[in-house]
Amino acid sequence: MEHQSIPLEHKKSILKQSALRFVVLLGIVSLFADMTYEGARSITGPFLAVLGASATVVGIVSGFGELIGYGLRLISGYISDRTGKYWTITLLGYAVNMLAVPLLALSGRWEIAAFLMIAERLGKAIRTPARDAMLSHATKEIGRGWGFGLHEAMDQIGAVLGPLIVSSVLFFRGGYQTSFGMLLVPALLALIVLVTVRLLHPRPRDLEAVSVKLEDKVFPRAFRLYLMAVALIAAGYADFPLIAYHFKKASIASDTWIPIFYAVAMGVDALAAILFGRLFDRVGISILIGVSVLSSLFAPLVFLGGFDFALLGMALWGVGMGAQESIMRAAVAGMVSIDKRGSAYGIFNAGYGVFWFLGSVLMGILYDKSIPSLIIFSVLIQLTYIPLLIVTKREMEIT
Repeated sequence: MEHQSIPLEHKKSILKQSALRFVVLLGIVSLFADMTYEGARSITGPFLAVLGASATVVGIVSGFGELIGYGLRLISGYISDRTGKYWTITLLGYAVNMLAVPLLALSGRWEIAAFLMIAERLGKAIRTPARDAMLSHATKEIGRGWGFGLHEAMDQIGAVLGPLIVSSVLFFRGGYQTSFGMLLVPALLALIVLVTVRLLHPRPRDLEAVSVKLEDKVFPRAFRLYLMAVALIAAGYADFPLIAYHFKKASIASDTWIPIFYAVAMGVDALAAILFGRLFDRVGISILIGVSVLSSLFAPLVFLGGFDFALLGMALWGVGMGAQESIMRAAVAGMVSIDKRGSAYGIFNAGYGVFWFLGSVLMGILYDKSIPSLIIFSVLIQLTYIPLLIVTKREMEIT
């Protein structure tokens, strides 16, 4: 019998379906993962206080954990590219990331709890660049923006559900240890789904049918310019703890409403990731210009407005976060060669985290001195991002 080859269009359809399944499954992993560690992070501060830690200790543990969580991605991304062990590194990172949280239920000293909190951030640092590199292969077929946007949306669903689970446990007087123990369920589900994805897709690179050959450099000029632009956005974006501090101090919202403001922002984040992800696939990196102008307005609304304007400001803050966590990551995949993406995502995340940290420190200082100065700094540094982005776009068109 004469062999009949599969039509090219049918092959593309099968590849696209497989790629979409990969993105959705990784999204489910992120959903359960965020339920776990975002649920935990909603109570780690009070938990440390109950164990006898001072406010200084809480600040150091939180800041050092975030610094590790972003800084070590530089090393993790490089190792993933050098070894090609993307799945191994991802599995290891998720295991540390997930299991550290329920172990908090067993910690009776703040020193042990602090160690586990930092270990959780370490696990995230290990797995993120390798996971994003694998995710970039699948998004080539279904659309970079749509793929990363869909993943971010599912991620944020978990970020909303996790704190709600913890809040429910505490409402029924379950206590902090019980709350951490309950988070073992989504943690195990995340690991089970992750192993399933590994079995179904052992070689995610095969999902990227055609890889465009970029210039033979580790990091092209467009990528370097893009990093500078992203650093400005990160530095000018006020962290929620500072915003929540302002809400409390200025009596903008009650203790009950402050978490709801955050939940609203996370919901907008999820919707914005999908919407702007689709637009990114149609118009390219230019969509980030409009997003940055829109999201830069959050600062005056949040820090000068009353309840209603502050809530609107949080919605715009969520718009910016949705873009930063989705299409900003999607853009990286189109700038760097396929075998350098782990390193690229490591540098991207590390740079973003370091400048976010530095910007947060500066805005905290400015808040104590002059709130208008904080607002001016936040808005101007975010808008300064636009010229750099335009230059980056032109550089991408040349190459």
